[in-house]
Amino acid sequence: METLRISDRGVPDPWALPLAEIDPSQAEIFLNNAQGEYFRRLRREDPVHYCADSAFGPYWSITRFDDIVEIETNTKVFSSEPVIVIGDVPAEYLMPMFIAKDPPVHDVQRKAAAPAVGAPRLAELEDLIRRRAGAILDGLPVGPTFNWVERVSKELTAQMLATLFDIPFEDRHLLPYWSDVSTNSEACGVQTDMTARQKILMECLAYFTRLWHQRAAAPPSLDFISLLAHNPETRNLVQDPNALMGNVMLLIVGGNDTTRNSISGGVVFLNQNPQEYDKLRADPALITNMVSEIIRYQTPLSHMRRTVTEDFTFKGKRMRKGDKVVLWYCSGNRDDGVIENPEEFRVDRTRARHHIAFGFGIHRCMGNRMAEMQLRVLWEEIMKRFSRIELVAPPRRVLSNFVNGYEEVQVRLHPLDRGQ
Repeated sequence: METLRISDRGVPDPWALPLAEIDPSQAEIFLNNAQGEYFRRLRREDPVHYCADSAFGPYWSITRFDDIVEIETNTKVFSSEPVIVIGDVPAEYLMPMFIAKDPPVHDVQRKAAAPAVGAPRLAELEDLIRRRAGAILDGLPVGPTFNWVERVSKELTAQMLATLFDIPFEDRHLLPYWSDVSTNSEACGVQTDMTARQKILMECLAYFTRLWHQRAAAPPSLDFISLLAHNPETRNLVQDPNALMGNVMLLIVGGNDTTRNSISGGVVFLNQNPQEYDKLRADPALITNMVSEIIRYQTPLSHMRRTVTEDFTFKGKRMRKGDKVVLWYCSGNRDDGVIENPEEFRVDRTRARHHIAFGFGIHRCMGNRMAEMQLRVLWEEIMKRFSRIELVAPPRRVLSNFVNGYEEVQVRLHPLDRGQ
């Protein structure tokens, strides 16, 4: 049976397809923001769903919140190795990284890098984030339209990533550039010139190899590279270029995509739900809660993949050793069996932090508190300056079944009326 492919006719109605033909891995579904109904049907009719034929081969879709959590906590049967995206990466392009490792390797490498985004470090960085966010906002044009993604979302995350890696400020735009190159992969549903991609990533490797040797020769500090270079368990990573590249790209992508696309998504959601924007203006103390709601509603990374290590029965479905299991976070975050009215965006949602946008268990996003703090501080500074960020055109989304993000969010700023 040939799986129905998306063509110029548009995204098929998932309710009109035979259940066996539903393949939510097609990146065009996400480009058109049409994934919601695909996952709604799977949650309702077949929450542990087997797709026999896709561009990525056969795979299982896990679409309910509690099922995702259960699999995340069973690392013995559901392995993160060799990759955590739905597609297989050719051996010559495979970059080992700790998110795609199981214990004990995962635990050792993650622990080495974690102090860069630990609670003491965040307390030190909050004032810097506030000053940078304020400077970015004060430099925006009031009246003309502009792309919020480029001027704010990318810029703030690039500045903070430059700080976390302690690279020269003038090099900051290399980080989101390398992040985009890394995630634009055929393993995520994007047609990619893998040779050209590899050439760019080798330039990134050369940059960080030089940086590694500089940090290793200097006193320890709290940036990612220094932490890895000085930790006895990870200081030899530089001798394995693929592993060094993989872990650097993990830290770049992890620090880029969640924050960047949630910064963009927040503007989109408040414009789509003006009554929620009214609530926020009436009570800016809702910002902290709203940040969690933005991250849930956006779910910046749509999925993670696990690989079955042994024959195993899950919820009555027989999985075989080697099977791909895709945990659709974007579906779990819309599961009405766990989250009340999940399709609604509510800045005052009760238990707003009860979501799985950051994953669950040992692989829960290491920088989740950093992401939340950046969003909170940014919105605190926005509310001091603007009565409204007006969305003036439909947002343009990225083509990927992995990164749930935006290329373009055209906006117009409305300043506060200081006379009020």
